[in-house]
Amino acid sequence: MAEFTREQAWELLCKYNKEPFHLKHAVILEGVMRYFARELGYGEEEEFWGIVGLLHDLDFELYPEQHCIKEQEIMRSMGIDERIIRAAASHGYKLTVDIEPRHEMEKVLYAVDELTGLIGAVAIMRPSKSVSDLELKSVKKKFKTPNFAAGCSRDVIARGAEMLSWELDDLIERTILAMRSCEDTYNSFAG
Repeated sequence: MAEFTREQAWELLCKYNKEPFHLKHAVILEGVMRYFARELGYGEEEEFWGIVGLLHDLDFELYPEQHCIKEQEIMRSMGIDERIIRAAASHGYKLTVDIEPRHEMEKVLYAVDELTGLIGAVAIMRPSKSVSDLELKSVKKKFKTPNFAAGCSRDVIARGAEMLSWELDDLIERTILAMRSCEDTYNSFAG
């Protein structure tokens, strides 16, 4: 496939995902990945980073036991660029696949996937229900509470920060900023 557009990625995502929660998560990751592409000096690859964020959980809704495995088959059958396939699947490293995140973009995806869920859960507990006034200390407090947003792996988040050679606080702070940058888009998402 010559060029895989955002529209084609969205169409593919919607073919395998119907739950508004999963679609919204994909939109959040798309926006967060685009933000980091710009912030880390990969602005010319912003579309690519966004598509990887959008498709990273392509198979999760229908094939949770084969997560990051089935999506590779689906994308390959469509002739999608191997870079997209590898990058999307790498966020399942040490969980379901042995594809180690190598590129900075893959490391960012690995680190922020779980973290955006935790930050989102903290935000909806606030009176504003927004990341716009969310502070690092609020997220850190909930990070240390294992029962809060228990599905968000603290180990994966910490390992992601380590892969990036960032302090955990820095990763959290930067991810809050990334989510702020696209909050209007994902909050207006109706599914």
